[in-house]
Amino acid sequence: MSENVVPLHKDTALPAAPAEAVTTLTIVPDPTPPAPAPLWVRSGRAVKTAATHERTRAGARAAIRHSLYTLNGGRIVARRAWDGRTGSRYERMIRAAEAAGNLEAAQEWEERLQRFRAARHHRRMDLLHSPVEAARGAAVGAGMSAGVLVALGVVMALNTGRAGDVVTPLSATVEFIALLITIVTVVWGPLVTIGPFLALLALWSVGRKQHAAPTWALPARVRDSEGEPITPSIVVKALRDLGVPALGRAIKEMGDAGASMLGPITLAGCGVEVDVTLPSGVSTNEVQSKRRKLAENLTRHEHEVFITIPQAARTVRLWIADSGALDEPIGPSPLVTDDTMTADYTKGKAPWGQDLRGDAATLSLYQRHLLITGLSNQGKTVALRSLALWLALDRTVQFLMGDLKGVGDWAMFDGLATTLIQGPTDEHVIQVTEMVEGAVDEMNRRIQAPPGTTFPPLIVLVDEAQVAFMCPARDEEKRPYGGSKANSRYFMAVRKIHNQGRAVNVLMWQGTQDPTNENLPKLVREGAHTRASLALGTESQARMALGDKAVDGGAAPNLLRPGLDRGTLVVASDGITVPAGQSSITVRTHYIDDTAAEAITDRARALRDGVTTLHAAGRGAEHDPLADIAAVVGDAPRVRTKDVLARLATRNPDAYGSWSFIDLKRVLDDADAAPYKSDGVMVVSRDRLTRALTNRDTPGSASTD
Repeated sequence: MSENVVPLHKDTALPAAPAEAVTTLTIVPDPTPPAPAPLWVRSGRAVKTAATHERTRAGARAAIRHSLYTLNGGRIVARRAWDGRTGSRYERMIRAAEAAGNLEAAQEWEERLQRFRAARHHRRMDLLHSPVEAARGAAVGAGMSAGVLVALGVVMALNTGRAGDVVTPLSATVEFIALLITIVTVVWGPLVTIGPFLALLALWSVGRKQHAAPTWALPARVRDSEGEPITPSIVVKALRDLGVPALGRAIKEMGDAGASMLGPITLAGCGVEVDVTLPSGVSTNEVQSKRRKLAENLTRHEHEVFITIPQAARTVRLWIADSGALDEPIGPSPLVTDDTMTADYTKGKAPWGQDLRGDAATLSLYQRHLLITGLSNQGKTVALRSLALWLALDRTVQFLMGDLKGVGDWAMFDGLATTLIQGPTDEHVIQVTEMVEGAVDEMNRRIQAPPGTTFPPLIVLVDEAQVAFMCPARDEEKRPYGGSKANSRYFMAVRKIHNQGRAVNVLMWQGTQDPTNENLPKLVREGAHTRASLALGTESQARMALGDKAVDGGAAPNLLRPGLDRGTLVVASDGITVPAGQSSITVRTHYIDDTAAEAITDRARALRDGVTTLHAAGRGAEHDPLADIAAVVGDAPRVRTKDVLARLATRNPDAYGSWSFIDLKRVLDDADAAPYKSDGVMVVSRDRLTRALTNRDTPGSASTD
């Protein structure tokens, strides 16, 4: 029988791991640290860091700056002293006048030099006799002083009865002189010690005021600042460095007296103005063409320097704005701030904005056709609308308006304008064209009136007129509404008003954008008496907008900054005050928003008897005389028959252009709404018209004929 042995204890030996599970670790030693840099390298780095540190550089600049202040201050004082004692100033002026080709000025300075030399010679001759005269004067003064003191002592002796008082004043005087000598002896030593330091401080102060140090050494607020005050030396340096060889050579020949080219630097609004007489051989357009470089030389932006050509020959006029001043908004329009303001078409001027001098820019609108152009979204509509808002405050003015943008910019004139068409489509262009042609008919009717007849102003206003010129639509006779040909309806209507409308107060106002020969024909733009332009893209567009004369005279709307100079206009017109010798003026217009515009038109409506606005031209349409009369009377209790006839002719020239008082009376008599006298004038009653229309439109109503 076999026996099985069962172990009763646990075997704690670990089983052997298989060979493939063994992992071998390799120990990699740390890399050897780099050797430290040599001492001389570390020292050099430390020295370089310290030398290039901003504090070190600032300290070095300060040391050099203050040292040069003192040195150059001494040079300035010495130069002033030398100019005061010699004729060098006159000689420089003579050279400057000769270099500028101004022989009259050179001759005048030479005469001054001769007078200076004669006076100096006279003073020097007087010095030959001055020692004797001085000694004689000193002796006489000493004798008189001693006599006065002795006489004073005698009076004292007589008063006190003591003979010794005779010399008391003399003794007091001697003691006082001794005291002065003592004081001078005590003060002299310290004064001699600190005197040179006071002199250096004075020279330093002169140099500091003149910034007599290199630009890189000046303080940061001076070195990096823009808009430093304009002085003659700054203007001369800017012209010298303009890059015009003949100008640079002429200024160098003048020495440092190139400021003789400059007229007085005068304050002009938010800047200064100076006339520069250019030397012989330098033309004005050479300076005009370098406006940007001149502005940068004057530490200004290009838009802060304006160059115009005054009437004087070989002269440019510089207007230099204070740095950043043109980016500040101007104040609100007087139309907004003055609720009592009214307008006068004949004698008044519209408050449009401010010129660059800060003066109010006002524009006369009397018998002047108007054209305003510019790039899109630069404030054209607001500028044009502000003129219309002012003129609306004259109750005699009538408006025919076409807004070919159609976004509501002119909606506030509903109830003021006889016709208001708003929209950009070809149908709107057709309506606007018929509206302008109706104004032509009214113009012809006025022209045929007896001589001496006066007519109320009729403003035919078309905003976004380029839409009309570019319209491809044609009428039944295949005549285009747009274009600039002899059969183009809108073009020809505008031309007719330009040719004859002014004499009978029928005026054409147009606003366009981005002008070209296609969307603003030459004959149309040249027919406007007042031409204004906002920012444009090119000089050729500027010439289209303002004309060659204005651009050649310095007008540069193409240099205005789109977006930043929004609302800034360059205006060429005889209706605005332009500086003598210039052909244009830059105006920063007031901004009148829609809310303020609506408030102004509410005031304008209150001045009128009531106007019913047509929203489509009524040319050739069927008409109802009684209804039309009621429409033009509007909400007014009564309107003069003369005004009713004028409004009817504007509303539908074809139907009512030839009407007289007899025609009006006939229609009203037939409707039992006859006109009657009120305050000595014939008027039409609104109540009678309403009753007549009600009786006519009510079935079965009895007639009172």
